[in-house]
Amino acid sequence: MKKRGKPVLTENTQAFSFTRRAMVLGAGQGVLATALGVRMGWLAIAENEHYKLLAESNRVQERLIPPRRGWIVDRFNQPIAINRSSFRVDLIPDRMEKDPARVLAELTELLALTPDDVQRIREGLANAAGYQPVPVAENIPYDKYAAVTVRLAELPGVAPLRSFARFYPEGPAVAHLVGYVGTPSKEEYQAETRNPLLIAPGFKVGKDELERTMEHRLRGQPGAQRIEVTAHGKLVRELSTLPDRSGGMLPLTIDIGLHSYAARRLGDESGSIVVVDCQNGDILAMASMPAYDPNNFSDGISHHEWDMMAADERHPMINKVMQGLYPSGSTIKPLMSLAFLEAGLNPATKVTCTGAYRVGNAIFHCDKHHGPVDMHEAIIKSCDIYFYHTSLQAGAEIISSMARRLGFGQKFDLPVPTQRFGTVPDPQWMERKYHRKWEMYDTINMSIGQGNVLVNPLQLAMMAARIASGKALQPRILRAGHYPEPPALPVSAEHLAFVRDAMSGVVNSGRGTASIAKLPIDNVLLAGKTGTAQVRRITMAERNSGGVRSNASLAWKMRDHSLFVGFAPADKPRYACAVIVEHGGWGASVAAPACRDVLTYLFDKQKAMAALAPLEEQWGGSIAERLARRREKWQAARAAPKNDSDEPPPPTRA
Repeated sequence: MKKRGKPVLTENTQAFSFTRRAMVLGAGQGVLATALGVRMGWLAIAENEHYKLLAESNRVQERLIPPRRGWIVDRFNQPIAINRSSFRVDLIPDRMEKDPARVLAELTELLALTPDDVQRIREGLANAAGYQPVPVAENIPYDKYAAVTVRLAELPGVAPLRSFARFYPEGPAVAHLVGYVGTPSKEEYQAETRNPLLIAPGFKVGKDELERTMEHRLRGQPGAQRIEVTAHGKLVRELSTLPDRSGGMLPLTIDIGLHSYAARRLGDESGSIVVVDCQNGDILAMASMPAYDPNNFSDGISHHEWDMMAADERHPMINKVMQGLYPSGSTIKPLMSLAFLEAGLNPATKVTCTGAYRVGNAIFHCDKHHGPVDMHEAIIKSCDIYFYHTSLQAGAEIISSMARRLGFGQKFDLPVPTQRFGTVPDPQWMERKYHRKWEMYDTINMSIGQGNVLVNPLQLAMMAARIASGKALQPRILRAGHYPEPPALPVSAEHLAFVRDAMSGVVNSGRGTASIAKLPIDNVLLAGKTGTAQVRRITMAERNSGGVRSNASLAWKMRDHSLFVGFAPADKPRYACAVIVEHGGWGASVAAPACRDVLTYLFDKQKAMAALAPLEEQWGGSIAERLARRREKWQAARAAPKNDSDEPPPPTRA
């Protein structure tokens, strides 16, 4: 068989093969060119708008403008919380490069940051949620703001901003009234489904009291700013701005002049003063001291200041008006008298006070030997023996019923984050709480506001206001246009008149426990009741070995609370007041004069200010000045070198 050989390569066969391959390749190139042309046409025409927007977004950035918070004003539209222009610097963690330590070191030099500031910033960076801004410095001078701005190209992640900062003109005096604002936490950011406003540099939310509970009303609507930037993020120009819309104004029933006076009048004591309008229940003042400066909290509080407040035994972070609970002491005696009268007991019946009252094996004491006293005189002289004896005749049920009608144990409908409403004990409560029967000594303790009785200062003020007005008043702090007329208190008007007259005698008869509280105003009488609440048990051994120790000889926390409730004018009540001074001693010595001066402010401001001036000079200046000295003293003590045996410095009282 003959094998086929290879085709003979000729010039013609080679030309044909090349031409065929060239045609295939050309056809492929044509198809590819056509596809590219179609694609380019599609991108240039059909997708033009889409890619134009993408390119625009690379060149144009949009920034949220935090809204200005609504003002908080008093009943006369005087400012309590406002906004003022400020310069600030923040760090955006997501925009920082791999060397944040270098950026922080640069800022430390430019802004003269303290070690406390640096530590706070590092902790903020560690806990920040990605793009969430970390405050570096607020309310800085313009020259420092400008120094940072001109170096932005070498400070990645640094965001200088001109914005508005919250400002509280009265400082610490309003801390427990309105609270403060601060940078939103990671939890708050996530709770609002990652609302971008909450991570906008300079944006603050309410952190306590009214700033927190009324956040929805105070926040406002953010604006937006469109800016043109280079590929490296450098600002070229501002394109357009949509202005923010400020939050709504929050008008309060508070008289800020009176409120600030009450805070100042407390001096360096730990306590509270509440003033209520007897006509409608408006809260005119609710001062709680000591307190922090909300302006410092808004700017970012230092670790030193936080440690100082945490170590202070007077608890400056606690709103004592709403969260403080105390035995009512003898301020409960007008309430007790109303219960006795409702029980049908004769107010003219006399009980002989010998200074001691035996029930079984127990002996209950009075501070004096008052001799025979009736109900009217027992209120004026605050005779414990009378109330021990008569309370056993009336019974615990009618006493607890009267206490609730006058506001004890009541949780009021107020826009506050926390409110402790105390205890009104009765036999049913005792069974639920301690699983035992009510005993005679429980009634006796209750009759003088001791034992299980616990109230807050607002409840004491409402008791005084309800007795004074004869109305079932409800406290209110938000001012509105119209309020319904409060109903009559379900207590006999004749009984109320009897108790009001006795309370006037406490101050004005010359034989009562609060003669020191008499108002320095012609034709205006103050009616009231003192209270001294024990916080320790006095043993028989102490009584038999030289008598009960004086408050001055005891540690501060072991001293009695000083209380006073009152209203004025006594014949036509308009204002009611309650004062509690923690561990202040006798009610007549500390709380009663404070109430006198605060109510004097409402009738004669000049006389009230004249009474306050020498006291503030004695204490060492204004609230802010004394707080600043305490802060400096604390920091100096912390900075001083210590031996191994040294203990941390105790909290000082300015």
